[in-house]
Amino acid sequence: MRPKPVQATGPGARPADFPSLAEARAWLDGHVNLEATAGDVDGLTIAPMRELLAALGDPQADYPAVHITGTNGKGSVAALIAALAGAWGMSVGVYSSPHVERINERMTVGGDPIDDAELAELLGHLRLVEDHLVAGGGPRPSWFELVTAAALRWFADAAVDLAVVEVGKLGRYDATNVVNSEVAVITNIGRDHTDGRPGWEEEVMGEKAGILHPGATAVLGPMDSDLVAIAAEESPGELLVAGRQFELEEDRPAVGGRLITVRTPRARYDDVYVSLFGAHQGQNAATAIAAFESLVDQELDESVLGAMGDVAVPARFEVVSRQPLVVIDGAHNPDGLAAASATLADEFSVLGTVTWVVGMMSDKDPDAMLGAMAASGARCDLVVGCAPDWPRALPAAEVVAAARGRGIDAEAVDDVAEAVERALALSTEEDAVIITGSLYTAGAARLHMTAANK
Repeated sequence: MRPKPVQATGPGARPADFPSLAEARAWLDGHVNLEATAGDVDGLTIAPMRELLAALGDPQADYPAVHITGTNGKGSVAALIAALAGAWGMSVGVYSSPHVERINERMTVGGDPIDDAELAELLGHLRLVEDHLVAGGGPRPSWFELVTAAALRWFADAAVDLAVVEVGKLGRYDATNVVNSEVAVITNIGRDHTDGRPGWEEEVMGEKAGILHPGATAVLGPMDSDLVAIAAEESPGELLVAGRQFELEEDRPAVGGRLITVRTPRARYDDVYVSLFGAHQGQNAATAIAAFESLVDQELDESVLGAMGDVAVPARFEVVSRQPLVVIDGAHNPDGLAAASATLADEFSVLGTVTWVVGMMSDKDPDAMLGAMAASGARCDLVVGCAPDWPRALPAAEVVAAARGRGIDAEAVDDVAEAVERALALSTEEDAVIITGSLYTAGAARLHMTAANK
């Protein structure tokens, strides 16, 4: 049950409920949003988040969690673990970020996002709790802290058996690092949100390893032994590392996805079908299998593994059209763009031209992003640079300048929807349009194509 709301009193008292989700969002958007600004990570603490949850009745204590961090692959691993858990018979809540189209997507139970009315109610409750905490001298919560608290409270109200929780940007000091994690996953360590100075990998790993709590199983994707040693310093209950305790033995393309063979401490799973494109998804699936197998402490049967053949993750090499081929992928760093590009080159035969619609954040190096694309072997006949409607968006002209600097034909169309229309207008049935660079770009494109019924 949801705890009794804190009652606002006095001349400034306000009702708990918002009349609509739009009004709740307006209130929420008045808070500091570290997803929309660069932010200063110095001096961060999760103590205010713990105080906020205590005022909500500590809902995170009501269910076990699988906690997931890493530079890339978090969303896919979360979706795959949730699918396995659902097939096992569990009621599963999933918390992910950022959303692709609507804020409701960030929290789902049984695959269904929270509805507008319930989310507005939760945010109304949080408004009263915030007023109470601030009146007592506490800090004002951030946008992400409030949304995370809403999700964790909703999962308790829904009485989920398991929460699968994706870290926002950090790890040790992320607002999500309050969950009751029985398994914690670090998918990989890549050069994102770093300055690239010597030792950056160890520094990033040190932050992400902060989600590995004593007693919990730690599951690590492929990484060097020195990074594994940093994880081990957190003293998790068990350490499972890709290539050691579990291994992706085979990973090959199949119609609509991959066929993989995975060895784990308990079994060898042959020819498991995964309905996601790209060789990187084979490793994500292996990591998900190892994590869920450890959670239930049993070998998984075919009926459970079969759930991996029905997983769909929006904006992760999502094919939305075939003639022309149109793919939406939220790759937001060089490693992600390299994976998307390799998937196109390896798994799709495009007879005509390939146009890339690219919009990214200002903390990205457009030359490095386009360089990763080129190194993959994927073709690029034209770049249409754009800028998603987000405070940290990189101007479209800078994307175009980087493309032209690499000898690629390019043009700027600032608005994402207009950029997509421009690319489609130039395409025939034998061509391909790849929309990428950021989940914000992917979300805007997805919304536009759904509205236009394309």
